[in-house]
Amino acid sequence: MRRLSLSSRLALLFAACTAVVSLFAGVLFNRASEAHFIELDQQQLDGQLIGLRRALQDFQPGQREARLADELSRQADLALRITGSDGQREYDSSTQIPEVLPRQSGLTTVSHEGTEYRVLNAPLYPDKPDSPRLTLLLDITHHQHFLQRMQHLIWLTVGLSALATALFGAWAARSGLRPLRRMSAVARGISAHSLNARLPEAQMPPELAEMAHSFNAMLGRLDDSFQRLSAFSADIAHELRTPLSNLLTHTQVTLTRPRPIEDYREALHSNLEELQWMAQLVNDMLYLAKADHGLLMPRREALELADESDVLLEFFAPLAEDAGVTLSREGHARIEGDRSMLRRALSNLLDNALRFTPAAGSVRLSIVDQPQAVQVSIENTGDGISAELLPRLFDRFYRADPARQEGSSEHAGLGLAITQSIVRAHGGEIRCESDRGWTRFVIELPKGK
Repeated sequence: MRRLSLSSRLALLFAACTAVVSLFAGVLFNRASEAHFIELDQQQLDGQLIGLRRALQDFQPGQREARLADELSRQADLALRITGSDGQREYDSSTQIPEVLPRQSGLTTVSHEGTEYRVLNAPLYPDKPDSPRLTLLLDITHHQHFLQRMQHLIWLTVGLSALATALFGAWAARSGLRPLRRMSAVARGISAHSLNARLPEAQMPPELAEMAHSFNAMLGRLDDSFQRLSAFSADIAHELRTPLSNLLTHTQVTLTRPRPIEDYREALHSNLEELQWMAQLVNDMLYLAKADHGLLMPRREALELADESDVLLEFFAPLAEDAGVTLSREGHARIEGDRSMLRRALSNLLDNALRFTPAAGSVRLSIVDQPQAVQVSIENTGDGISAELLPRLFDRFYRADPARQEGSSEHAGLGLAITQSIVRAHGGEIRCESDRGWTRFVIELPKGK
């Protein structure tokens, strides 16, 4: 079964609300009209009762009938029955008066042969317990006809108002939902080649402006991710092209003629180095792919960062000594994290710092224990990094060094991207600062509970 559109639902809802309100108002008006007619009938019958009592009390018994006929002739829709104290009928002004009438005092309503009557019972002499009783009957058929016509008018009004509201509601809903159709049109036109399409937020109503903003932000993220993915694919091809070409050329040259076994062994060793670098590159890309899909699940164990840092500094000490670079560490703090992952992140930063620190420079690792987090910074002296390059340092395959070589088997430009993934897997953040001859990488990690 086909589901109703949002415009149809709104139109039906408007029609239902209008019908309910119109019906409620019509019922209230009908009840008010009935109450008003009852009040008018009560006043009329009370006035007639006073006149009839006076007529029956002021004239002799032989003159009562003439006086009553004179009183009743002034109002054709009024009839009278007089009942004695013994319950016997003494007088009927009309033969059409129903045989059985209510006996209780006060105003009541009866129906007889299609005619509606308002009936008022009252004693002729209010101060005498055995007084004859007067029963006045007022024909209210014209009132009922009016109320029936009004009820028909109410139902007609309810139907027409509901229909009109449904039509106008459908038009209003369709007009109001035009921005949604525009969003749908933009969404249908989005493809890998048109991710730059955006919704005009300024033209959206306030209720949809936030949705349009979120939609545009989503498109921006998709566009950015697609551009990064395209660049990533191009970088992979760029990085693998040179070692594959080297392997192919070296192998072809080696096989052009018979050679001593030592030459073949040397060729295999050379090829092994290239293959090891390619394997490491593939492993790094798989590691980053796991990070992108939230599959990096660090183990939580208590770590003393000072001890972990000293182990890494001791490992890099010979390399620093050969380069004439001074290594130092200050501060200490405890956190909960994955030892191997954090060592890899810090090792990448120390390796970068040593490569870009000139002779007689220094590399400093600082640990600051803060109330809510632990801050680890690795800074080195040397040429700074321009401000426009800082946001791209953590991009994959990006190298700020202008002397970048294609397919370098030493550094592929994934170290900082892996470091960032490790830090984020621990719930932290990393940033780079460069100023006044110092370049500083700052890691902020949350403390364990």
